[in-house]
Amino acid sequence: MLLNHTTSKIVERKALTVNPAKTCQPIGAMYAALGIHGCLPHSHGSQGCCSYHRSTLTRHYKEPVMAATSSFTEGACVFGGQSNLLQAITNIFTIYEPDIIAVHSTCLSETIGDDLSQIVGKAASEGQIPEGKHVIQAPTPSYVGSHVTGYANMVEGIVKYFAKKSDELKNQLNILSGWVEPSDMRELKRMLKLMKVKNVLLPDTSDVLDSPMTGKFEMYPKGGTTIPEMVSMGDSLHTIALGEWATEKAAITLDNQCKVKFSMTDLPIGIQATDRFIQAIAKAGSVSVPESINDERGRLVDVITDMHQYLYGKRVALWGDPDQLIPLAEFLVDMDMKPVYIVSGTPGKNFNKRMEEILGESVPEAKYKNGANADMLLMHQWIKENPVDLLIGNTYGKYISRDENIPFVRMGFPIIDRIGHSYFPTLGYMGGLRILEKILSALMDKQDATCPEESFELVM
Repeated sequence: MLLNHTTSKIVERKALTVNPAKTCQPIGAMYAALGIHGCLPHSHGSQGCCSYHRSTLTRHYKEPVMAATSSFTEGACVFGGQSNLLQAITNIFTIYEPDIIAVHSTCLSETIGDDLSQIVGKAASEGQIPEGKHVIQAPTPSYVGSHVTGYANMVEGIVKYFAKKSDELKNQLNILSGWVEPSDMRELKRMLKLMKVKNVLLPDTSDVLDSPMTGKFEMYPKGGTTIPEMVSMGDSLHTIALGEWATEKAAITLDNQCKVKFSMTDLPIGIQATDRFIQAIAKAGSVSVPESINDERGRLVDVITDMHQYLYGKRVALWGDPDQLIPLAEFLVDMDMKPVYIVSGTPGKNFNKRMEEILGESVPEAKYKNGANADMLLMHQWIKENPVDLLIGNTYGKYISRDENIPFVRMGFPIIDRIGHSYFPTLGYMGGLRILEKILSALMDKQDATCPEESFELVM
């Protein structure tokens, strides 16, 4: 197969990345913008960039993703893209009638030095933005960071533009959702409803990228965080930011701009991370934890206990986004599994520190790396040195799974060869059950397929 010639000999690389465990910033910015109601993302660059970003999101969500582009040609590359963007703003409001245009930059526009803030300001001063309409912007050069960085930059731009402080304190919490699936955002809202906590979830792609088939085309589906909700975030009691990489910048901006204090917590994946999330909500919202949520936790613990024999000591390789990998690794350790290899293409200095805290004592042999050269080639070489029992990550691990005959659970972004991730959550205790069921199914299918005839059991 494609990777059969991967060698187990690891050579230190300073500049070369092979099969990176990430994608580019504008995809993240586009996804964040889709979580706003009535918003049309706009890619300030060439048509090819926008087409790639749209197609990747469409393949992952199996939904049509709408976005506009400045359509750079040779002239814009030389003289700048200001006229392209100004014309695009006029055309978009006239033809497509969004409430908001969310502009993000690309490698090309960043390299030639286009100033989005200045261009958008010019559009406003010249009356090209209709009354009641809005244009927000975020810098997202693809040659820095990853899709998570772009998501974080756009969420920060949304908060900076819309959140306003008034004299009226609102009895609500802000929830910055991090890069998760529409199903996860729906699950967050369900848990908050059970706890009777009024909230503003930003972004919110539920009912946008998992909208039902109605037989009628809607350019702007019913989902997404509304403008009044975003404005009200400046008067909220507190902000809960889920995932340091995706939401910390927005939380800090909201604190500096509107004096709304925040708490950083991991995405609620698994038992401990969900415990911390529930406790943070209970404290900030001054509410108690309902019995129904405690029951969900108990069911997850019960299944882990029942099936522990299939989980104990299994070696696991993970790749993806830091905000997901950190609580996922913790969850695996809680189940007595061993996450031995972890890579993420997203840079960030706290990644190694957090992994050391989680794995230092329980899995001392673990290898982990993020940022430059933390790629799928390195992951495959580690596996060649010492195999694993299970792979967890996005679609790009399927080559390793096939070549090494290792069970594979798809999780993260992008997943472009399976369905279900945008409909079944992985957050919360119920999401933990979903992850556990997928892990057990993969491991037990492998056992059924490879065990000797005399060990093939009907009841497992």
